[in-house]
Amino acid sequence: MDLILWRHAEAFEHPDPVLGQQGDPQDLARRLTPRGEKQAARMAAWLDRQLPSAARVLTSPAQRTEQTALALDRKYKVREELAPGGDPLALLALAQWPHGKTPVVVVGHQPTLGQVIARLLGLAEEDCPVRKGAIWWLRQRERGGALQTVLYTVQTPELL
Repeated sequence: MDLILWRHAEAFEHPDPVLGQQGDPQDLARRLTPRGEKQAARMAAWLDRQLPSAARVLTSPAQRTEQTALALDRKYKVREELAPGGDPLALLALAQWPHGKTPVVVVGHQPTLGQVIARLLGLAEEDCPVRKGAIWWLRQRERGGALQTVLYTVQTPELL
């Protein structure tokens, strides 16, 4: 199974950086900046060439993640479980990791994406940094009777 974790592209800052909180209505309404729109388009063009047509796309209800997913020009499902501050285990359950039959693209947020990466790759840290607009493509495979998680690729919009 392939799990593609895509952090939303660059977005405008929270309008109330002092009192605002991750996942509040103002945070969920934040949109991509013009630079973020370009990042999303660049990454989506690359990703579209790599993904099979049967790939599922799941996104957070935040405006910036939906805008990022829209750049891919494929059907997607908005899932509340992927909202900012979401549970990494809920993300894995939604993706049906590791036993799903089709690749899954999850458009989401930090630190949840980084927590999923750290867990699946067995990193010492609880969280892994993920740049805005970047994808981490993980693959589950069997070798010698044991399941392994392999980092297939990491791609950032700046390198495309």
